[in-house]
Amino acid sequence: MTPAVTPAVTPAVTPARAIVEGGSLPRLPRHVKLRFDKARERWVVLAPERVLLPDETALAILKRCDGETSVNAIVAHMAEAYEAPPEEIREDVSALLQDLADKGFIQL
Repeated sequence: MTPAVTPAVTPAVTPARAIVEGGSLPRLPRHVKLRFDKARERWVVLAPERVLLPDETALAILKRCDGETSVNAIVAHMAEAYEAPPEEIREDVSALLQDLADKGFIQL
């Protein structure tokens, strides 16, 4: 009979995932900056050892991630700007913000 071996390692504790909701107030954390890069002639999101190059739509959303504007307000603005149904816009905005939150580029 082979003896059972129980690992002495405790399971890693994963922090709770922040979920984007209509009332969430997304903001850039202190270590993330939204800047215009003159060398690239475009806006960039700078984080330690990472750079994102947002497209025009993502940039419009990121500029509203100030910790005071809710996801609902961002959706309303984008729906008006793009003359699209808020339901469609909400899906796209939420997906982008959730991805950025999961990667640490925004906080909710």
